[in-house]
Amino acid sequence: MNKYFYRKTVAIMMAALLVFGIFSGNNKAAAEDALNIHADAAILVDAKTGKILYEKNPDTVLGIASMTKMMTEYILLEAIKEGKVKWDQEYSVSEYVYNLSQDRALSNVPLRRDGKYKVRELYEAMTIYSANGATVAIAEIIAGSEKNFVKMMNEKANELGLKDYKFVNSTGLNNRDLKGQHPEGGAEEENVMSARATAKLAFHLINEFPEVLKTASTSSKKFREGTDDEIKMDNWNWMLPSLVYGYEGVDGLKTGTTDFAGYCFTGTASRGGKRFITVVMNAKDASGKGGYKARFDETRKMFDYAFANFTEEEIVPKHYQVKGKKTLPVVKGKDDHINIQTKDAIKLVIKNGEKANYQPVLVIDKKKLNENGELTAPIKKGEKVGYLTLKSKNEDLGFLTEDGKIKVDVEAAETVEKANWFVLMMRGIGGFFGDVWGSVSSAVKGWF
Repeated sequence: MNKYFYRKTVAIMMAALLVFGIFSGNNKAAAEDALNIHADAAILVDAKTGKILYEKNPDTVLGIASMTKMMTEYILLEAIKEGKVKWDQEYSVSEYVYNLSQDRALSNVPLRRDGKYKVRELYEAMTIYSANGATVAIAEIIAGSEKNFVKMMNEKANELGLKDYKFVNSTGLNNRDLKGQHPEGGAEEENVMSARATAKLAFHLINEFPEVLKTASTSSKKFREGTDDEIKMDNWNWMLPSLVYGYEGVDGLKTGTTDFAGYCFTGTASRGGKRFITVVMNAKDASGKGGYKARFDETRKMFDYAFANFTEEEIVPKHYQVKGKKTLPVVKGKDDHINIQTKDAIKLVIKNGEKANYQPVLVIDKKKLNENGELTAPIKKGEKVGYLTLKSKNEDLGFLTEDGKIKVDVEAAETVEKANWFVLMMRGIGGFFGDVWGSVSSAVKGWF
C-alpha cells in the first residue's frame, strides 16, 4: 500500500513539474498563440524606448521589398541635416533612372530624360508612392551611383547596430527588375533583413528624423501638379486613417511587396501619448494566402493588443532613494557620508497591472570608490556616482538597442566639501591612538 502510494505521489509530482515547465518555459510562445499573427515573422515595440512587447521569429532573415526605402530615407535625411544635400537641389536624370522610371509595372513616377527634379519632390515620390526610379535618383544624388549608395547602406546598417541584413540595391526591388544594372549581388537577389533589424531601422528613423512622418502620413499628393507630367500618388499604406483599412493614429511607415518577400509592412501609430512600431513579413490571411489586406489585418492585431494592454507607468520617481542604500560613506570630507538619489524618474511602457513586477537595481560606479568602498571628498551635488536600472520578475523580451535598456543616473544629493588639513590631521591622530588603544585592549583581554 505504501509502495503504491509513493509511486502515485511521485507520478503526480513529475506530471505537475512537466506541466509547469511547459507553461513557464513557453510564455513567449503562448503570447504568440494569443495574437495568432499570420506572418513568417513579426515584432511589436514601444517606439520611445525600443522595448519589445511581442515577437514571432524576430531573427529570421527574410525579404523586405520596399521597406528597404526606410534606409534610403534615413541616409537622405541625415545628408540633409549635415548640409551635404539640399531640398531644392536639382537632379538631372541619368539613362538608368530614366529607363527604370518608365516601367509602370513597378511603382513609379515617369521621369523625363531631359528633366530636372528637386530633391524634395523625388523624396515625396519615394516616401508616399514608393517610386523606384525616384529612389535610385536619390541614391545617385547622395553617392554618385547606386553601387556606391548600396555600400553606404550596408555601412550605415552596421553603424546603427543592425544584425541580420544585406542590401543589394536602394529600392527593395528584385535585382532582375533593374534592367540589368543591379549594383550588387546576383540577378535574382533582393534585400533581406530580420524583423528585429527592420524594427530597429524604423526606430532610429522616426526618433532621429521624426519629420519623415509628415510625408509618410500623406495619403495622396500630385507629382508635378499643374504640369503635363502631373500624376496622382496614392499612399500604399492603406492603414492611414482616411484610407480603406484606416486605423486611428497610424502615420507611417513603409509597405513592401515582391514575389520573394511577400506582403510586408512596417507600421507606426500614436494615440493617447503612446506610440508603437510594428513589422510583419510575408503576411497571410487565415487561409494562408498573402495579400494587401492580410498585412494590414495582422498589423491591426498588434496595434489593438498594444493600445489595449500597455500603458506608460512611472516605475521610479525623480530623486528616488533605494531602501537600505540611501547613502555612501565618504572619506576626507566634512561629512562622513552622503545621500544619493536618482537624477530623473524612470517611466516605462508596461503591461497593465504589472508595475509591481519591476524592482529597482542600484549599480555604483566602482571607479568612484576607494578600496574600502568609500567616496573621496570633495563631492559636488549632482555628481554621478552610478545608475539605477530595473529587473522584472517576469520574462521580458528585451530592447532593440543597448541604449534603450532602462536606466537612470544616480547622483550625489548634496555637496560634501573636503575637510581642511587640521581636521584631517586630528582625525589621523585620533585614528592612530584609536588603533593603539584597540591593540592594548585586545592584549589586555588576552591576559584574562
